[in-house]
Amino acid sequence: MELKYRHEYKFALSVSDYFIVRSRLLAALRHDPHAGTTGEYGIRSVYFDNLEDKALREKLDGVNNREKFRIRYYNGELSYLTLEKKSKRDGLCSKKGDSITAQEADRLFHGDTGWMKASGRPVAAELYSKMKTQQLRPKTVVDYLREPFVFPPGNVRITLDRELHTALFQPDLLEKPLAMLPAGNGVLLEVKYDEFLPEMIRDLVQLGNRQAGAFSKYAASRAFG
Repeated sequence: MELKYRHEYKFALSVSDYFIVRSRLLAALRHDPHAGTTGEYGIRSVYFDNLEDKALREKLDGVNNREKFRIRYYNGELSYLTLEKKSKRDGLCSKKGDSITAQEADRLFHGDTGWMKASGRPVAAELYSKMKTQQLRPKTVVDYLREPFVFPPGNVRITLDRELHTALFQPDLLEKPLAMLPAGNGVLLEVKYDEFLPEMIRDLVQLGNRQAGAFSKYAASRAFG
């Protein structure tokens, strides 16, 4: 399946900037329906890397074509997990994923990967191959709260991510609570869109001369190991 690449820009916001941007977004856009009545949800991601920190080093070095794998679930709910591969090429991003069960994730976390090869799911099969050839392994856990907004023209999605926490990977993380550490007290604004970004959206997220950055939740989490 051909990947669909999208534009993606990130801005690290101060607390005061966050309240300014959020008030604009609330006045002009609607929340993503998946956010439910509260307008936000919790995300936990388990990122993979190898002993040489391939994914981390490629990110920090600004490698043009790179990828990373993660397992993600929402609001602590284990009935729906996704195994995702996120790719970046020429400044554009794409993502594809497979649904997996909590039992499958738990087996993977404890080193049982045989099910992935025979699963018939392309991302699982690719991760299985790279766990063998590149020695990828679960490396770190990242938690945060996300408030998502959508704007259909341009297929725009804007998210505000806050309360970023991290912990070193533990194989039994699905059964036992982790001791999470704060990984920054700011807010990350992400803007994603297809071919064009409407001028209205540019105005909503504009904050003086602030430029988009290369903030990475995974890189921020690795400051702790």
